[in-house]
Amino acid sequence: MFEVKNIEDTNLAENPVIAQMSKYNHEQLLFCNDNVTGLRAIIAVHNTVLGPALGGTRMWPYANENEALTDVLRLSRGMSYKNSISGLNLGGGKAVIIGDHRTMKSEALFRRFGKFVEGLAGKYITAEDVGISPIDMAYVNMETNHVVGLPGKSGDPSPVTAYGTFMGMKACAKKQFGSDNLAGKTVAVQGVGHVGEYLVKFLTEENANVIITDINQDALKKISKEYGATVVGLDEIYDVDMDIYAPCALGATVNDDTLSRLKCSIIAGAANNQLQNEEIHGKIVMEKGVIYAPDFALNAGGVINCYSEVKGLSSEWAMDKAEAIYTTIHNIITRSASENVPTYKIANIMAEERIESIGKVKLPL
Repeated sequence: MFEVKNIEDTNLAENPVIAQMSKYNHEQLLFCNDNVTGLRAIIAVHNTVLGPALGGTRMWPYANENEALTDVLRLSRGMSYKNSISGLNLGGGKAVIIGDHRTMKSEALFRRFGKFVEGLAGKYITAEDVGISPIDMAYVNMETNHVVGLPGKSGDPSPVTAYGTFMGMKACAKKQFGSDNLAGKTVAVQGVGHVGEYLVKFLTEENANVIITDINQDALKKISKEYGATVVGLDEIYDVDMDIYAPCALGATVNDDTLSRLKCSIIAGAANNQLQNEEIHGKIVMEKGVIYAPDFALNAGGVINCYSEVKGLSSEWAMDKAEAIYTTIHNIITRSASENVPTYKIANIMAEERIESIGKVKLPL
């Protein structure tokens, strides 16, 4: 199992880049800047033992570069684990573009970003993530072939991501409630973007009671009208009576504040890095008797969709593979209970075990 070193906070302050890379054993970072297009981006390659590092590009108005760096390092590590535990022959990477996706997008910016991706010569394959659309990826594709999720191919991964999340949620329900039928269960969905909306669709089709919140008021009105979901405020979502909390926006919403407020017995959503601090909050969740579905295992439908494009597999294959997330989450929960170890840690161990195993296979004779 590869080692994750403990780095003192003082070292992180004095050496914010290399020290953070060492903390999670990242292979490579690429800082991208272009004054003409306004592009400021970071590409992180975490691990390529299983194959090229695949992970989406996120566009977000980070407060500063350190915030963007921390996010891309955590997200890329999560992609290594996600691809591994899903049984895909892919490593983990991620990219972030610093900026407001509502005002700063242009063809030139994404084509310039594509040139940076091309410069990595296939070590990193990109796709869409928060703030990015298939059209944006088409611009990136004008400069590099190392991109998936393109219009006319596998396309928007959101339905597959939502379906995998839904199936993993059902596995949690089977363990916690004795049945995986979600009819009558109250599910609070935080974030109703592409993935969140599809998740609401699957939940309402199973007759679950759905509560939603989002910063986008237009999206809330649309989804509430279409699916009959109840709308609550951004902060109010943590205080409602619910069976399942489904964070589907940005990460770190499971923290000291929210854990004292959440009235749920399952946490299962599509957001990345849901635990603000894995060790602290993962333990608290287990001690409370709440089942936490590790995010990188639960939301793997998107990368499964992208893998189907890389390998020329059908959309039916992708949905079948996403359905198997039910079994993955079941195995994690079962092993967690057996070993009395938090689910996040079990998922990490299972992902690391595969990376280590395949790494030995690839050693020269």
